[in-house]
Amino acid sequence: MPIGILWVFVIAAGACVGSFLNVCIHRLPRRQSIVHPRSACPSCGRGIAWYDNIPILSYAILRGRCRGCGAAIPARYPLVEAGTALLFGLLFAKLGPTPLFVLLAAFASALVALIVIDARHQILPDAITLPGIAVGLVSSPLHADPSGRPVRAAIVGAALGYAIPYAINASYLLWQRARGVPKERREDGIGRGDFKLLAMVGAFLGPRLLLFTLFFGAVVGAIFGVGMILFRGYGWKSKLPYGVFLGGAAILSLFVGEPWVSWYVGLLGPVR
Repeated sequence: MPIGILWVFVIAAGACVGSFLNVCIHRLPRRQSIVHPRSACPSCGRGIAWYDNIPILSYAILRGRCRGCGAAIPARYPLVEAGTALLFGLLFAKLGPTPLFVLLAAFASALVALIVIDARHQILPDAITLPGIAVGLVSSPLHADPSGRPVRAAIVGAALGYAIPYAINASYLLWQRARGVPKERREDGIGRGDFKLLAMVGAFLGPRLLLFTLFFGAVVGAIFGVGMILFRGYGWKSKLPYGVFLGGAAILSLFVGEPWVSWYVGLLGPVR
């Protein structure tokens, strides 16, 4: 297949996957099927015809309005479609037409859905994270791992991805207990969905890029939290959608994570 046609196919596939992600983003938090019924306008209930469901293009033709009732279509829809198409293009440029490209494109798509759902609803659906962990582990022989032992890296990464936030959260609950906070008033410091998100990241990317994700996700999340406290009146106990920052850091790690980790390890010098 000519490379130009292949590029068009990859970008179009990314946009179509983004369209499907919009369905997941809308329905999974509502515990609705992502298969039935067919897509419809949330305002008037009119079914969306195929020619009004072309990724990105239909939004532009309709000028962001439902053809039936004229209700505004959220800009989130074309942004998710375009963003997913961009991710497919960037991954294809890096990996080419390989099984690893297909695998990481699916992983990045899951992260896009989780980021948007967490931003809107502050939940990370098990319907995405748990199958994601399983796929990451089963597909581990296809992973690119510097150690040359991708299966081991996937298992260790998934275990650490779950164990690290679990230990932090358990320590926070113990601290509340030591302070005499009644059991019914104790709160998680880290959402349980984040445990599974990080386990999925570790299963796909291994422990090195898991630590990259944890570091950058925590730093950016902390900066955002402080900004919200200073400028938006948030309190120290206000809940933040940390899945947004962790998912964004995981996507970043796909492109710059390994060079950054190698650079940082190099600063430490040889291990004796």
